[in-house]
Amino acid sequence: MSAHVPLKISASASFQALLAQQRISLLVSTYQAGKLMILRADRGRLNVHFRSFKKAMGLAANRMRLAVGTAHHIHELYNLPAVAAKLDPPSRHDACYVPRNSHVTGDIDIHEMGWAEDELWFVNTRFSCLCTLDMAYSFVPRWRPLFISAYAAEDRCHLNGLAIAAGQPRYVSALGQSDRAQGWREHKATGGLLIDVQNNSVIAQGLSMPHSPRWYQDRLWVLESGQGSLATVDLASGQLSAIAHCPGFTRGLDFAGTCAFIGLSQVRESAVFSDLPLTERLQSRICGIWVVNITTGQTLAQLEFESGVEEIFAVQVLQNVCFPEILPADDPLVGTSYALPPEALAEVKI
Repeated sequence: MSAHVPLKISASASFQALLAQQRISLLVSTYQAGKLMILRADRGRLNVHFRSFKKAMGLAANRMRLAVGTAHHIHELYNLPAVAAKLDPPSRHDACYVPRNSHVTGDIDIHEMGWAEDELWFVNTRFSCLCTLDMAYSFVPRWRPLFISAYAAEDRCHLNGLAIAAGQPRYVSALGQSDRAQGWREHKATGGLLIDVQNNSVIAQGLSMPHSPRWYQDRLWVLESGQGSLATVDLASGQLSAIAHCPGFTRGLDFAGTCAFIGLSQVRESAVFSDLPLTERLQSRICGIWVVNITTGQTLAQLEFESGVEEIFAVQVLQNVCFPEILPADDPLVGTSYALPPEALAEVKI
């Protein structure tokens, strides 16, 4: 949030009702505002909670772990239920993510992240590759598109999205098939593509700024951001079928049941976002979270940031976590909370 612009949020009553009904909470990152937001149902009301992370972008989260990609770091936090029990109000929090590791990646323009089995994979957009972590290195390149000839800090194709399927990195999105610095910008409105990581084949192309590929209910989903749409992908033909069109630049996607939670950004009028179908269709766009029924395309709920936040990067559902907390690194509880292996914990004197 800007220090000079007050935060103003409006949401449909159905938004918090869906969170409560599905027994979920949402994590939402915004690099423009430098915040990680926690959206929680709180006794019939929507609770929006903020934590500061410099240029918060990619997220990977489940009940036990949370990873946040930022300007120069990947921060890893772990849920300590014993700490959650100490928080106020009593018996309210059902998870508490406590800082554990911060890995310095350097400025790699980190995008989406996900766990393949127990290993964190992330999109290194500046170097046009997928990477994992090693304590000795800034990052470990593990895969790059066939058309990328070398690792270079040039953002050649704007690799951005990552889908994990069957416990492995499987699909990625990029904004252009280019092997030179910033080459994706030339055909940004129609040059987007989806790639199968397993066999390094292009499965869909001619897309308008695709983001956030996801494998869900045995289908590949993607946000065609330049269209403002949520779509499914026919793996045989590469054709997209739009399920819903939203009133903003679609980026950030997760699911719960038959609900898709979609991040929307206003997108500024600039060279990057000019001449897109979305900006031609809508003179004004909203920033927020749109909830869509994935079977009918019907809008079920919406949340809008009317001021203070202009873009959304990642949206992550926390399944069976209704009211989580994320401790900042300087919280006093961090200094008095310890996680030990089970064999050691059995010998701790309380």
